[in-house]
Amino acid sequence: MMTKPTDSALTASRLNESAKMTSHRQWVHVVDNFFQSRWKGLSVAIPYVWLVIFFLVPFFIVLKISFAESLIASPPFSSLFEWSEDAALKMTLIFDNFAYLWEDDLYVKTYLNSVKISTISTILCLLIGYPMAYAIVRASGTMKYLLLLMVILPFWTSFLLRVYAWMGILADQGTLNSFLIWAGIIDQPIRMMYSEFAVYIGIVYSYLPFMILPLYANLEKLDLTLHEAASDLGAHPITVFFTVTLPLTIPGIIAGGLLVFIPATGEFVIPDLLGGGNVLMIGRVLYDEFNSNHDWPVAAAVAIALLILLVIPMMLYQHAQSRQINN
Repeated sequence: MMTKPTDSALTASRLNESAKMTSHRQWVHVVDNFFQSRWKGLSVAIPYVWLVIFFLVPFFIVLKISFAESLIASPPFSSLFEWSEDAALKMTLIFDNFAYLWEDDLYVKTYLNSVKISTISTILCLLIGYPMAYAIVRASGTMKYLLLLMVILPFWTSFLLRVYAWMGILADQGTLNSFLIWAGIIDQPIRMMYSEFAVYIGIVYSYLPFMILPLYANLEKLDLTLHEAASDLGAHPITVFFTVTLPLTIPGIIAGGLLVFIPATGEFVIPDLLGGGNVLMIGRVLYDEFNSNHDWPVAAAVAIALLILLVIPMMLYQHAQSRQINN
């Protein structure tokens, strides 16, 4: 037989529920106030935490390995810190790995070749991408968005698949050679694969959108009345371009150049697949040192030297930007 709860029991239950709801509301209010007062700090801290975890920590790990000695062990390098017999912490730094990079001509030539290929590729991307970005800006209505979609469309396909597609196009019996023979332009296939030409084609094709998009964003902001004013003053269209358009788009050129030059310098897939063993770039050397030679300290030194080589253009760009803002 069930007993009916007394009034005092009901009152106590209601008070308990009311206290829980009040406590929950207070907790939600505290959390809400915390996020409202700290959201700016959190929004700034999240990118820094990301950089610390995914850039600084791996960088210091690689830097530590670069000062170690190669060993036939697991891991294949010596420890940077060791305890001596008198219980003192001993740090051993070996600079031979960095000295070895300058003593062996292979690394110097590879660095120079990587810079040469990435520089020429960046210039080619600029020469091709600038007219394309200018044409997209001058297009009207739906055509502008259609052209932008065509620029972005390759990103919807795997990068590796696109490189493999170029292998099929540039092969001795590939699409391009077959078309040239069919058209009667050549009698026998032209050797295009496993050459610098194929590497240039692959890099320019892969990184051209990274040049077009910053240029488009910069050209889109230009005031067209400046062109009209220069034309009214009797300036030739070529003069208008070199005196008005080009100087105002230098920030877009620099941004696009860095977006192409930096990843192209450390590129591995394109030189490996399209260049084979005939085109040495620093990405291939890094792969060989880590996986073939198992010389992790030298490979880490190569990576650190490459990072320094790539950071210099970024520092120069930031310095130029800060000077421009201050002026």
